[in-house]
Amino acid sequence: MAKHDAIIIGTGQAGPSLAGRLAKAGMDVAIIERKFFGGTCVNTGCIPTKTLVASAYAAHMARRAADYGVLTNGAVGVDMKAVKARKDAVSGKSKLGLESYLKSLKGCTVYENHARFVSAKEVTVGDQVLTGDKIFINVGGRALVPKIPGLDEIHYLTNSSMMEVDFLPRHLIIIGGSYVGLEFAQIYRRFGSEVTVIELAPRLIAREDEDVSKAVAAILAREGVGVRTDAECVSVSADGKDVSVQLGCAKGPDTVTGSHLLLAVGRRSNTDDLALDKAGIAFNAKGYIEVDDFLQTSVPSIWALGDCNGRGAFTHTSYNDFEMLAPLIYGYQVSIYPPVFERRCCERANELTNETTD
Repeated sequence: MAKHDAIIIGTGQAGPSLAGRLAKAGMDVAIIERKFFGGTCVNTGCIPTKTLVASAYAAHMARRAADYGVLTNGAVGVDMKAVKARKDAVSGKSKLGLESYLKSLKGCTVYENHARFVSAKEVTVGDQVLTGDKIFINVGGRALVPKIPGLDEIHYLTNSSMMEVDFLPRHLIIIGGSYVGLEFAQIYRRFGSEVTVIELAPRLIAREDEDVSKAVAAILAREGVGVRTDAECVSVSADGKDVSVQLGCAKGPDTVTGSHLLLAVGRRSNTDDLALDKAGIAFNAKGYIEVDDFLQTSVPSIWALGDCNGRGAFTHTSYNDFEMLAPLIYGYQVSIYPPVFERRCCERANELTNETTD
């Protein structure tokens, strides 16, 4: 059994920064990663997708070169294998850099295996048992695969498997008209694919203001992205080597047929195989860990950071979770916070100290 002052499960945006801060404060820290260092942002989210955005933008501007008096003397083509290679190189550099940092961090021990709770202060990692007075869960999330009739009989893509695509889909159908789906829609349309977005709500990115939805829809329409909203009773089926999506929309054909299907209907927390019940950690029906305003779970010695707490699946919100915990638990004063917040954090830190002492 290995004893640590703090255990961090997951190396997404919040975890490594927290490990560095705690180690610098003289704590013995364990950080656990079961798969890819860096989590979603580094491997299947921000960094790799933004390299695709950059390549797609370059292709888009090359096609518009004549608007600026520049002649390309021929059609603009996209080498998808080269696009993927560039994406892999950029993402891989970040992943390896983060791994190297953590493994060389004084006061930090890296464990590479799956973590599961045994109790509120014990975690198994492979055949080892780790104990820690404080445990931080930073396991992130993954693509939600909805219960769509016929889905188990066809091949489909998610934001993760899209990272392995090194070819140009002839016609990419995307179910889901929010951030992830629309990003891929514009990327692959600019690469040269025919693209159709299917959204169950009356408008795209329905959580945004209506004028924002209209503006985004207009941009996509100008670029030739097909959009079908108000889709109901969606089902899918194989159509030879293609895939057909049955919509049930009030307007337009009831079926869209394409070469590839991408699911972008939401995210789910990576908490279903952590044995949270063994530690008494409360979570909701979607698997998100319930936390208070200070990211503390139902167990006083355990906190949840990043996507797994359901408070915003974004890199900046995950990193902000780390920033919150620094002044809250360890008494650091962080200047980006207003005085009222810092006072509340210090008051809460004193409460935790008294609880530990009692």
